[in-house]
Amino acid sequence: MTRAAVSAGSNLGQSEQILERALDELAATAGLTELARSPYYLTAPVGYTAQPWFVNACALLQCELEPYDLLARVQDLELSYGRERSFKNAPRTLDLDIIAISGVQMQEERLILPHPRAAERAFVLVPLNDIAPDLTLQQGGPTVAQLLKALPPEELNGVKRIERRDRS
Repeated sequence: MTRAAVSAGSNLGQSEQILERALDELAATAGLTELARSPYYLTAPVGYTAQPWFVNACALLQCELEPYDLLARVQDLELSYGRERSFKNAPRTLDLDIIAISGVQMQEERLILPHPRAAERAFVLVPLNDIAPDLTLQQGGPTVAQLLKALPPEELNGVKRIERRDRS
């Protein structure tokens, strides 16, 4: 079984609802089955900091799609939620990043796997650790739990779990 880890973030609009709907739509894609979804986290912006905090989550998917087909799907979803790429690290309604696909390592202009900065980002590692602590981003590499433990403690200060009420 090929597994794909996807990170989701939003800091414009109704971010929690946007992530909920977008991750539902992603999981409903032919060739994808959601295996797990993390809790949501409120996270400090990285890079351009003069913007609202983000809501972030991760999903673990069973994936039968080729990497570029998965990329096309996440980019289509971003566009359908009004994603604009006005400048690097700009505020956004929806940001979906493919973090890793098991057994896939690639470095091409349009897609680098595993994601080149995922191992440094608490807003990716904390939610991913909730659902896949034993996942390795690259074959033979450290697990998500080990990467998270190696982060400087100050990196974790900008990551706060959002307590959600049961919606049933």
